[in-house]
Amino acid sequence: MNTKPLLFGLKHGFTIDNMELIEEYPSKVAQMLLNDEIDVGLVPVAIIPQLKESHIITDYCIGADGPVASVCLFSDVPIEHVETVLLDYQSRTSVSLARILLKDYWKLSPVFKNAKENYRHKIAGTTAGVVIGDRAFEQRLKSKYVYDLAEAWKAYSGLPFVFAAWVANKKLPDNFIAEFNEANAIGLQKIDEVVAENSYPLYDLHTYYTANINFTLSARHKDGLRLFLQQAGKLEMKELDATTSQ
Repeated sequence: MNTKPLLFGLKHGFTIDNMELIEEYPSKVAQMLLNDEIDVGLVPVAIIPQLKESHIITDYCIGADGPVASVCLFSDVPIEHVETVLLDYQSRTSVSLARILLKDYWKLSPVFKNAKENYRHKIAGTTAGVVIGDRAFEQRLKSKYVYDLAEAWKAYSGLPFVFAAWVANKKLPDNFIAEFNEANAIGLQKIDEVVAENSYPLYDLHTYYTANINFTLSARHKDGLRLFLQQAGKLEMKELDATTSQ
């Protein structure tokens, strides 16, 4: 759902020569970008350090400066009683964010388990789960405790969070970038139309697109992105050191 405004123009008559649009869930798009199967993708930002070459090519992103509603840690018990956390397979960024917050903000050390498809029924007792996207709206109706990760990041860092950005794995022509940027802007100017063509009973999409999601990649969002990538890199190095010392 959070991609609909950014794709609106491309799906409603705004054409760019020699461009093919492919839609997949975030981690799949990220893998395609890493494999050089695509030239640019709206990808979880945690993959940026893995790319040999990376360019954020638009003024737009999927971010939040407070509660995002669609990226949460769900639990049956208060977070301090959580023993195990299931990690959503669909977004590396959300998983890294959860791990950073649990360690540095909530000061907890649960066991992390990578989840596969259809894992949400395992969120029970002292086992919590990170759930993102459309499925998070469903999970909000089931879990007793909901910890919004963007809201926690804001409390922890004082900065907005960027979940995904349009990242290219090579230098792209300036005229393409200008046209692509223009295409992204169209849906943001027509939010009512985007909402009208995407009936969604679980959450008010107008609120989601105007209050929860930030689509503009501001200077503060870039600061938040830099801090997140630094923190994620430190966490990865600590885990690597721990593994090698065993």
